[in-house]
Amino acid sequence: MTSELGKLSWGGGDAEEGPVIDVRGLRMRYGSVDVLKDVEFRARRGEVLALLGPNGAGKTTTIEILEGFRMRSAGEVLVLGVDPAKGDERWRARLGVVLQSWRDHGKWRVRELLVHLGRYYAPYGTPERKRPYDVDDLIGTVGLGEHAGKKISALSGGQRRRMDVAIGIVGRPELLFLDEPTAGFDPHARREFHDLVHRLSDLEDTTILLTTHDLDEAEKLADRVLILAGGMIIAQGSADALSRRISTESEVKWSRDGQRFVHSTPEAPRFIHHLFGQYGERISDLEVRRANLEDAYMSLVRRFESGQGESAAREFVGVVR
Repeated sequence: MTSELGKLSWGGGDAEEGPVIDVRGLRMRYGSVDVLKDVEFRARRGEVLALLGPNGAGKTTTIEILEGFRMRSAGEVLVLGVDPAKGDERWRARLGVVLQSWRDHGKWRVRELLVHLGRYYAPYGTPERKRPYDVDDLIGTVGLGEHAGKKISALSGGQRRRMDVAIGIVGRPELLFLDEPTAGFDPHARREFHDLVHRLSDLEDTTILLTTHDLDEAEKLADRVLILAGGMIIAQGSADALSRRISTESEVKWSRDGQRFVHSTPEAPRFIHHLFGQYGERISDLEVRRANLEDAYMSLVRRFESGQGESAAREFVGVVR
């Protein structure tokens, strides 16, 4: 996949002012239950955002509102300067969506389906952003060059997922929604897909909003992480900032005289200095691990699962924002 990326005709994005996504006071109510409560966040052009949260947190509802597939109960939402509830075909042509899976195109062949779908985007191209992508270059980019003539039903799970990605970006979107994008990818394909995401954001100025349960993937891809729990955005920032602000301690592991030891400390260098001063060459297998995004996220989820949702939300809002 990586070797083919250079074939794409990268061009500048449309020059528009303001955030690509602007959400203020978003609420969604089903009966007497608030699924989303005053959700607020913004996304800049070319930014990669990861929306994280436990099942039932409201991630899918939020994404569907942004895509214009679900009507909100209250709040202000602008996507590419347009209220999604009023978006027309020209507005939709500027979006790309990669769902968890597509199951209704099995009889089509890879190339013919992408050519067919690409025709829908052609009338909405601009001099700054020609649409659609060249199909053969796109097929090479997602690693399906050897399978262009195959029926989609004959593709393996990983190949089918690459096809899903190709469908999502065939129209050269300015805003791309990715729902568990690398499910079914092997490690090599996952790395190549990450490279594609970075190229889309860096070279095409494509804004990307992804949901994933793979916290390592979120840490690698996202410029900013949004944590949604209990229907609220309770923490947001870079993965590094969230990790540092939520936990100031490092975990030091070492071996001595055949025994393994673990110690948490806010001052790892000082602790290690004293450790070697006391035991010298008897210390081996020294490791220092600082809290990462997974630690921060799991700390949050445990609070919510223990029934401390509201207090955890207030606490994390105060700490991170």
